[in-house]
Amino acid sequence: MAVQEARDGAGTGAHSGGCACGDCPHGARTGHRRAVAEFLLKRDGFAAGQGLPAAVAHSASASRQWVSEELIQSAGLVAERGRAEGEAWLARLWRRTVGAVGAAVVVLLLVQALTAVGAGWTAARTAGLLAALVVGGALTAASWFHRARGGALAPVIGEDNRLSTSRAVAAAWVLFVAYAVLVLAGRLALASDHTERDALIDGLGLARGAGVVTVLAVVCGIAVLVRRVVALRVLGQRLQKVRAYRPRAADLLTDDAGRGSFADIQYVVISAVALVFAAVRLARRPGQLPDLPWGLAVLALVSAATYLAGKYAEGGRPVILSVVRAREAGDLDAPVRTGDDIEIRGAGFVPPGAQDADRLSRMVVRIGAVNVHVPLVPVAGGFSNPADCVLTVPVPADVEPGRVDVQVVTAAGVETNRYAIDVTE
Repeated sequence: MAVQEARDGAGTGAHSGGCACGDCPHGARTGHRRAVAEFLLKRDGFAAGQGLPAAVAHSASASRQWVSEELIQSAGLVAERGRAEGEAWLARLWRRTVGAVGAAVVVLLLVQALTAVGAGWTAARTAGLLAALVVGGALTAASWFHRARGGALAPVIGEDNRLSTSRAVAAAWVLFVAYAVLVLAGRLALASDHTERDALIDGLGLARGAGVVTVLAVVCGIAVLVRRVVALRVLGQRLQKVRAYRPRAADLLTDDAGRGSFADIQYVVISAVALVFAAVRLARRPGQLPDLPWGLAVLALVSAATYLAGKYAEGGRPVILSVVRAREAGDLDAPVRTGDDIEIRGAGFVPPGAQDADRLSRMVVRIGAVNVHVPLVPVAGGFSNPADCVLTVPVPADVEPGRVDVQVVTAAGVETNRYAIDVTE
């Protein structure tokens, strides 16, 4: 059904509502979904042995190579449509961020109005609304200037096109502290008595806001340090990073492969709890910086240290542990010869987030001076080759007999160690 819709969509008017063109913002999502549906249909068909031409069906190696090339071409189209969808999604995101900022200001106004029933409207409520308007205006302006990069979320999107947990937490604390200071500034501007003005200035004293200031300094420092750590580890080939098609909210709680990350989850949860507590303290005492208790502040600092330690511990360079001749049922034991398949065993061959076919097809095995692209072998629901711990590639005829080195280059461009094997004629 999806394939038929894709074929029908190709003949519709250009840039219509159901357009599948990658450069059409209204049809980028539809085009990507149709390309994915066609690819999955083709992959599962090949996995079931369907669609092979008679010219290559008699040879296992020829059919494997033909299937791999067909899947690589189809995966390239999926990747192209995915990138187009990601760019169109980012271009639309700034309007959503503006809407979210406006909704937050309206919610604050409603809360202020409801809580003022009976207690009356106070200068603190006016200062709070004015501060929200200032912060909301600044975020709206930032959304406009960065509308091509995600609006107000542009500063928290990392170089790998994912939401950065450290930047998001630091940005939340920066916005909260800026709002708190603006509330005090608004109250100071509205105050008519010098005693009240002196009390408001005392509320900005370090003794009252030491906990909040300490947490703010640490989370901002960690955001900068994590960026530096990740960049150095990528350049040193100790960490593999591949670019995502677009950022997702789940990036704040998961690793690059989409699995839940304990370090990220605890950092976000504890930081959110501390922020909520600080917001309640500000609401109850709008005449001073939130006095975050040192117990909660230390808890937030321990969480930040755990997150930083997790960044140092993640990743690792891919490694080859052994290389053996691939043997099928009925084959005799023999040395590795040109034309044989070899099985490379190790770890870290597939970087996190590189499980799609387009990135798997970028993997290369160097056998001596010859670069061999790893063939894609489809199975129902995925691929049996390549895998994170094992690769199977043929030894081409161009490899000179003798002792040669085998080395894997992953989709992230990271090279493994060299492993020597003997190739006979």
